Amino acid sequence: MATQTFQNLESIIPTETEVKLARKSSHILSSIPLKKTKSIEITLDETQNITLPLSAFKLLVSILTQMAEGNAVTLVPVHAELTTQEAAELLNVSRPFLIQLLESRKISFRKVGSRRKILFQDLMLYKTKTDKARRKVLDELAEEAQKLDMGY
Repeated sequence: MATQTFQNLESIIPTETEVKLARKSSHILSSIPLKKTKSIEITLDETQNITLPLSAFKLLVSILTQMAEGNAVTLVPVHAELTTQEAAELLNVSRPFLIQLLESRKISFRKVGSRRKILFQDLMLYKTKTDKARRKVLDELAEEAQKLDMGY
């Protein structure tokens, strides 16, 4: 299975005009009733129609929704390989901290020569697990604060 490096991917930061257009477009597209279908046909003009897989259509709506909120968007194939620096930036941690996570086997990786490569999907699996654990702790703290009538 071929992998793609993350550095070839470009983040799209929407301008104000693009935010407005994305807001309008996402609103229109998200209002389309999606029957039990595997594809959706879109008419471009009187002579052209395109048929999109339903999954691609949903991804397009998601991208437009993020752009409508002014968020930068990067499309990363799940089989993309990241450098340790790219992975650290995505997790918002330092590179040395990320390397500790790798060496303690909390995130899977492979070595290419002396360099570590991390699959994007493995990084997101780790992020999902840690986010879930953080939410659980925050919920427990909030519950405790409520019991103690701390005004939260």
